[in-house]
Amino acid sequence: MLKYAVKRILLMILVFFIIMAIAFTLIRLLPLPDAAKYGPNAALIQARREQMGYNKPIFVQFFIYWKNVFTRGDFGIGEEYKTGLDVGQVFIERLPATMLVNLFSILVSIPLGIFLGIFAALKQNRWQDYLISTLVMAAISVPSFVVAFLLQYIFYYRLGWLPPLLAPTDNYFSVEMLLSLIMPVTALSLGTLAGFARITRAELTEVLTGEYMLLARAKGLTRLEATFRHAFKNCAVVVLPAVLGSFVGILSGSMIIERLFSIPGVGELYLNAILAQDYNFFMMLSAFYTLVGLLAGLIVDLSYGLIDPRVRIGEK
Repeated sequence: MLKYAVKRILLMILVFFIIMAIAFTLIRLLPLPDAAKYGPNAALIQARREQMGYNKPIFVQFFIYWKNVFTRGDFGIGEEYKTGLDVGQVFIERLPATMLVNLFSILVSIPLGIFLGIFAALKQNRWQDYLISTLVMAAISVPSFVVAFLLQYIFYYRLGWLPPLLAPTDNYFSVEMLLSLIMPVTALSLGTLAGFARITRAELTEVLTGEYMLLARAKGLTRLEATFRHAFKNCAVVVLPAVLGSFVGILSGSMIIERLFSIPGVGELYLNAILAQDYNFFMMLSAFYTLVGLLAGLIVDLSYGLIDPRVRIGEK
Protein backbone atom coordinates (compact mmCIF):
# COMPACT_ATOMS: atom_id res chain seq x y z
CA MET A 1 0.00 0.00 0.00
CA LEU A 2 2.87 2.36 0.85
CA LYS A 3 4.55 1.61 -2.47
CA TYR A 4 1.30 2.33 -4.33
CA ALA A 5 0.78 5.59 -2.39
CA VAL A 6 4.31 6.82 -3.17
CA LYS A 7 3.84 5.93 -6.84
CA ARG A 8 0.51 7.78 -7.02
CA ILE A 9 1.98 10.86 -5.32
CA LEU A 10 4.94 10.96 -7.72
CA LEU A 11 2.62 10.58 -10.71
CA MET A 12 0.41 13.35 -9.32
CA ILE A 13 3.40 15.68 -9.04
CA LEU A 14 4.48 14.82 -12.59
CA VAL A 15 1.01 15.46 -14.02
CA PHE A 16 0.76 18.71 -12.07
CA PHE A 17 3.99 20.11 -13.53
CA ILE A 18 3.13 18.94 -17.05
CA ILE A 19 -0.20 20.82 -16.87
CA MET A 20 1.51 23.87 -15.38
CA ALA A 21 4.24 23.82 -18.05
CA ILE A 22 1.61 23.80 -20.81
CA ALA A 23 -0.37 26.62 -19.16
CA PHE A 24 2.77 28.67 -18.51
CA THR A 25 4.01 28.30 -22.09
CA LEU A 26 0.66 29.29 -23.61
CA ILE A 27 0.43 32.33 -21.31
CA ARG A 28 3.95 33.51 -22.11
CA LEU A 29 3.25 33.25 -25.86
CA LEU A 30 0.49 35.85 -25.52
CA PRO A 31 1.34 39.52 -26.11
CA LEU A 32 2.69 41.24 -22.98
CA PRO A 33 1.18 44.68 -22.28
CA ASP A 34 3.60 47.58 -22.00
CA ALA A 35 4.36 48.35 -18.35
CA ALA A 36 4.01 52.09 -19.03
CA LYS A 37 0.22 51.73 -19.27
CA TYR A 38 -0.03 51.03 -15.53
CA GLY A 39 0.79 54.61 -14.53
CA PRO A 40 2.07 54.90 -10.93
CA ASN A 41 2.63 51.14 -10.78
CA ALA A 42 4.67 51.02 -14.02
CA ALA A 43 8.07 50.98 -12.31
CA LEU A 44 7.02 48.30 -9.83
CA ILE A 45 5.59 46.04 -12.52
CA GLN A 46 8.62 46.49 -14.80
CA ALA A 47 10.96 45.64 -11.91
CA ARG A 48 9.00 42.50 -11.06
CA ARG A 49 9.01 41.43 -14.71
CA GLU A 50 12.79 41.71 -14.84
CA GLN A 51 13.07 39.84 -11.54
CA MET A 52 10.94 36.98 -12.94
CA GLY A 53 13.04 36.81 -16.14
CA TYR A 54 10.49 38.00 -18.68
CA ASN A 55 13.35 38.77 -21.09
CA LYS A 56 14.74 35.22 -20.87
CA PRO A 57 13.73 31.94 -22.60
CA ILE A 58 10.44 30.40 -21.52
CA PHE A 59 11.98 27.37 -19.77
CA VAL A 60 14.18 29.73 -17.71
CA GLN A 61 11.11 31.81 -16.80
CA PHE A 62 9.30 28.62 -15.73
CA PHE A 63 12.20 27.64 -13.48
CA ILE A 64 12.40 31.15 -11.95
CA TYR A 65 8.64 31.20 -11.37
CA TRP A 66 8.57 27.97 -9.39
CA LYS A 67 11.81 28.84 -7.58
CA ASN A 68 10.11 32.00 -6.30
CA VAL A 69 7.00 30.01 -5.34
CA PHE A 70 8.84 27.31 -3.37
CA THR A 71 11.49 29.50 -1.75
CA ARG A 72 9.53 32.67 -1.01
CA GLY A 73 5.87 31.87 -1.64
CA ASP A 74 5.92 34.58 -4.32
CA PHE A 75 3.35 34.18 -7.11
CA GLY A 76 3.93 37.66 -8.50
CA ILE A 77 1.76 40.77 -8.38
CA GLY A 78 -1.47 41.72 -10.13
CA GLU A 79 -1.12 43.69 -13.35
CA GLU A 80 -4.43 43.99 -15.19
CA TYR A 81 -6.49 42.98 -12.11
CA LYS A 82 -5.73 44.18 -8.55
CA THR A 83 -2.77 46.09 -9.97
CA GLY A 84 0.30 46.07 -7.73
CA LEU A 85 -1.19 43.75 -5.09
CA ASP A 86 0.46 40.47 -4.08
CA VAL A 87 -1.32 37.58 -5.83
CA GLY A 88 -0.89 35.14 -2.95
CA GLN A 89 -2.19 37.60 -0.37
CA VAL A 90 -5.33 38.38 -2.39
CA PHE A 91 -5.94 34.64 -2.81
CA ILE A 92 -5.64 33.98 0.95
CA GLU A 93 -8.10 36.78 1.69
CA ARG A 94 -10.63 35.27 -0.74
CA LEU A 95 -10.30 31.64 0.41
CA PRO A 96 -12.43 31.75 3.63
CA ALA A 97 -15.59 32.87 1.80
CA THR A 98 -15.25 30.04 -0.73
CA MET A 99 -14.61 27.44 1.97
CA LEU A 100 -17.57 28.63 4.05
CA VAL A 101 -20.13 28.41 1.23
CA ASN A 102 -18.86 25.04 0.02
CA LEU A 103 -18.58 23.61 3.54
CA PHE A 104 -22.20 24.51 4.27
CA SER A 105 -23.33 22.98 0.97
CA ILE A 106 -21.47 19.71 1.68
CA LEU A 107 -22.75 19.46 5.25
CA VAL A 108 -26.29 19.84 3.90
CA SER A 109 -26.08 17.76 0.73
CA ILE A 110 -24.10 14.66 1.73
CA PRO A 111 -26.26 13.48 4.69
CA LEU A 112 -29.48 14.23 2.80
CA GLY A 113 -28.22 12.55 -0.35
CA ILE A 114 -27.15 9.39 1.48
CA PHE A 115 -30.45 9.28 3.40
CA LEU A 116 -32.52 9.65 0.22
CA GLY A 117 -30.42 6.96 -1.49
CA ILE A 118 -30.96 4.53 1.40
CA PHE A 119 -34.68 5.29 1.50
CA ALA A 120 -35.06 4.80 -2.26
CA ALA A 121 -33.17 1.49 -2.12
CA LEU A 122 -35.37 0.21 0.71
CA LYS A 123 -38.46 1.24 -1.27
CA GLN A 124 -37.18 -0.23 -4.53
CA ASN A 125 -39.69 -0.22 -7.41
CA ARG A 126 -42.31 1.60 -5.35
CA TRP A 127 -43.66 5.09 -5.89
CA GLN A 128 -41.20 6.56 -3.37
CA ASP A 129 -38.28 5.11 -5.33
CA TYR A 130 -39.64 6.42 -8.64
CA LEU A 131 -40.26 9.88 -7.15
CA ILE A 132 -36.78 10.18 -5.66
CA SER A 133 -35.14 8.84 -8.84
CA THR A 134 -37.05 11.36 -10.98
CA LEU A 135 -36.12 14.27 -8.72
CA VAL A 136 -32.49 13.11 -8.65
CA MET A 137 -32.27 13.00 -12.44
CA ALA A 138 -33.86 16.45 -12.68
CA ALA A 139 -31.41 17.88 -10.12
CA ILE A 140 -28.42 16.38 -11.94
CA SER A 141 -29.64 17.60 -15.34
CA VAL A 142 -30.30 21.23 -14.36
CA PRO A 143 -27.12 23.37 -14.11
CA SER A 144 -26.47 25.06 -10.77
CA PHE A 145 -26.64 28.56 -12.26
CA VAL A 146 -30.15 27.87 -13.58
CA VAL A 147 -31.17 26.79 -10.08
CA ALA A 148 -29.57 29.98 -8.75
CA PHE A 149 -31.61 32.15 -11.14
CA LEU A 150 -34.82 30.36 -10.16
CA LEU A 151 -34.09 30.80 -6.46
CA GLN A 152 -33.38 34.50 -6.90
CA TYR A 153 -36.56 34.97 -8.94
CA ILE A 154 -38.82 33.11 -6.47
CA PHE A 155 -37.39 33.97 -3.07
CA TYR A 156 -36.17 37.52 -3.78
CA TYR A 157 -38.12 38.98 -6.69
CA ARG A 158 -41.50 37.32 -6.14
CA LEU A 159 -41.62 36.64 -2.39
CA GLY A 160 -38.97 38.99 -1.02
CA TRP A 161 -37.95 36.53 1.69
CA LEU A 162 -34.20 36.35 1.05
CA PRO A 163 -31.53 38.86 -0.04
CA PRO A 164 -30.31 38.41 -3.63
CA LEU A 165 -26.60 38.79 -2.82
CA LEU A 166 -24.22 37.84 -0.05
CA ALA A 167 -24.42 40.19 2.93
CA PRO A 168 -21.61 42.81 2.91
CA THR A 169 -20.21 41.90 6.33
CA ASP A 170 -17.08 40.15 7.62
CA ASN A 171 -19.06 38.32 10.31
CA TYR A 172 -19.74 35.01 8.55
CA PHE A 173 -21.98 33.72 11.35
CA SER A 174 -24.34 36.67 11.77
CA VAL A 175 -28.06 36.25 11.09
CA GLU A 176 -27.80 38.55 8.06
CA MET A 177 -24.96 36.49 6.59
CA LEU A 178 -26.67 33.14 7.23
CA LEU A 179 -29.86 34.33 5.53
CA SER A 180 -27.90 35.50 2.50
CA LEU A 181 -26.13 32.11 2.31
CA ILE A 182 -29.35 30.09 1.94
CA MET A 183 -29.73 30.55 -1.81
CA PRO A 184 -26.09 30.01 -2.89
CA VAL A 185 -25.75 27.01 -0.57
CA THR A 186 -28.97 25.52 -1.96
CA ALA A 187 -27.83 26.06 -5.55
CA LEU A 188 -24.49 24.37 -4.85
CA SER A 189 -26.04 21.56 -2.79
CA LEU A 190 -28.57 20.16 -5.25
CA GLY A 191 -26.07 18.60 -7.65
CA THR A 192 -24.01 17.00 -4.86
CA LEU A 193 -27.14 15.81 -3.05
CA ALA A 194 -28.49 14.20 -6.21
CA GLY A 195 -25.15 12.57 -6.99
CA PHE A 196 -24.85 10.94 -3.57
CA ALA A 197 -28.49 9.83 -3.65
CA ARG A 198 -27.94 8.12 -7.01
CA ILE A 199 -24.68 6.44 -5.96
CA THR A 200 -26.07 5.25 -2.63
CA ARG A 201 -29.28 3.94 -4.16
CA ALA A 202 -27.45 2.09 -6.96
CA GLU A 203 -24.87 0.48 -4.67
CA LEU A 204 -27.32 -0.39 -1.91
CA THR A 205 -29.86 -1.88 -4.31
CA GLU A 206 -27.21 -4.25 -5.64
CA VAL A 207 -25.97 -5.18 -2.17
CA LEU A 208 -29.46 -5.88 -0.81
CA THR A 209 -29.92 -8.69 -3.35
CA GLY A 210 -26.83 -10.56 -2.11
CA GLU A 211 -27.17 -14.04 -0.64
CA TYR A 212 -25.55 -13.00 2.63
CA MET A 213 -28.41 -10.55 3.16
CA LEU A 214 -30.88 -13.44 2.94
CA LEU A 215 -28.76 -15.27 5.52
CA ALA A 216 -28.79 -12.23 7.81
CA ARG A 217 -32.57 -12.05 7.58
CA ALA A 218 -32.84 -15.80 8.20
CA LYS A 219 -30.78 -15.40 11.40
CA GLY A 220 -33.49 -13.10 12.75
CA LEU A 221 -32.29 -9.59 11.84
CA THR A 222 -34.92 -7.14 10.70
CA ARG A 223 -34.55 -5.61 7.26
CA LEU A 224 -33.39 -2.31 8.76
CA GLU A 225 -30.83 -4.03 11.03
CA ALA A 226 -29.48 -6.12 8.16
CA THR A 227 -29.25 -3.04 5.98
CA PHE A 228 -27.21 -0.93 8.39
CA ARG A 229 -25.10 -3.74 9.91
CA HIS A 230 -24.15 -5.48 6.68
CA ALA A 231 -25.40 -3.88 3.46
CA PHE A 232 -24.39 -0.30 4.17
CA LYS A 233 -20.81 -1.34 5.06
CA ASN A 234 -20.31 -2.72 1.56
CA CYS A 235 -22.06 0.30 0.07
CA ALA A 236 -19.71 2.60 2.03
CA VAL A 237 -16.75 1.30 0.01
CA VAL A 238 -18.00 3.44 -2.88
CA VAL A 239 -19.74 6.24 -0.95
CA LEU A 240 -17.04 7.19 1.58
CA PRO A 241 -14.27 7.88 -0.99
CA ALA A 242 -16.69 10.20 -2.78
CA VAL A 243 -17.35 11.97 0.55
CA LEU A 244 -13.60 12.45 1.11
CA GLY A 245 -13.19 13.81 -2.40
CA SER A 246 -16.05 16.25 -1.82
CA PHE A 247 -14.42 17.65 1.30
CA VAL A 248 -11.23 18.33 -0.65
CA GLY A 249 -13.39 20.08 -3.24
CA ILE A 250 -14.60 22.69 -0.72
CA LEU A 251 -11.48 24.66 -1.58
CA SER A 252 -12.34 24.97 -5.25
CA GLY A 253 -15.58 26.95 -5.10
CA SER A 254 -17.89 27.71 -7.99
CA MET A 255 -17.05 30.54 -10.37
CA ILE A 256 -20.59 31.09 -11.65
CA ILE A 257 -22.39 30.81 -8.29
CA GLU A 258 -19.89 33.14 -6.61
CA ARG A 259 -20.35 35.66 -9.41
CA LEU A 260 -24.16 35.50 -9.31
CA PHE A 261 -24.35 36.04 -5.54
CA SER A 262 -21.36 38.43 -5.28
CA ILE A 263 -19.44 36.05 -3.02
CA PRO A 264 -15.89 37.39 -2.60
CA GLY A 265 -14.30 33.98 -3.05
CA VAL A 266 -11.70 32.18 -5.12
CA GLY A 267 -14.13 31.33 -7.93
CA GLU A 268 -15.05 34.96 -8.55
CA LEU A 269 -11.36 35.90 -8.35
CA TYR A 270 -10.51 33.34 -11.03
CA LEU A 271 -13.28 34.52 -13.33
CA ASN A 272 -12.30 38.17 -12.94
CA ALA A 273 -8.64 37.33 -13.58
CA ILE A 274 -9.59 35.54 -16.81
CA LEU A 275 -11.76 38.43 -17.98
CA ALA A 276 -9.00 40.93 -17.14
CA GLN A 277 -6.32 38.69 -18.75
CA ASP A 278 -4.09 38.98 -15.70
CA TYR A 279 -1.42 36.34 -16.28
CA ASN A 280 -0.07 36.13 -12.71
CA PHE A 281 -3.50 35.62 -11.14
CA PHE A 282 -4.45 33.15 -13.84
CA MET A 283 -1.28 31.10 -13.37
CA MET A 284 -1.58 30.96 -9.59
CA LEU A 285 -5.28 30.05 -9.62
CA SER A 286 -4.81 27.48 -12.39
CA ALA A 287 -2.14 25.81 -10.23
CA PHE A 288 -4.52 25.87 -7.27
CA TYR A 289 -7.46 24.32 -9.12
CA THR A 290 -5.23 21.70 -10.76
CA LEU A 291 -3.74 20.72 -7.40
CA VAL A 292 -7.17 20.48 -5.73
CA GLY A 293 -8.44 18.20 -8.51
CA LEU A 294 -5.37 15.95 -8.37
CA LEU A 295 -5.45 15.76 -4.57
CA ALA A 296 -9.13 14.80 -4.60
CA GLY A 297 -8.39 11.95 -7.03
CA LEU A 298 -5.40 10.82 -4.97
CA ILE A 299 -7.37 10.76 -1.70
CA VAL A 300 -10.21 8.82 -3.32
CA ASP A 301 -7.80 6.21 -4.71
CA LEU A 302 -5.88 5.76 -1.45
CA SER A 303 -9.04 5.65 0.64
CA TYR A 304 -10.19 2.45 -1.09
CA GLY A 305 -7.33 0.56 0.52
CA LEU A 306 -8.10 2.00 3.95
CA ILE A 307 -11.85 1.42 3.80
CA ASP A 308 -12.03 -1.95 2.05
CA PRO A 309 -9.82 -4.69 3.58
CA ARG A 310 -10.25 -6.74 0.43
CA VAL A 311 -7.99 -4.28 -1.41
CA ARG A 312 -5.20 -4.79 1.14
CA ILE A 313 -5.67 -8.58 1.11
CA GLY A 314 -5.60 -8.59 -2.71
CA GLU A 315 -2.33 -6.65 -2.65
CA LYS A 316 -0.71 -9.34 -0.49
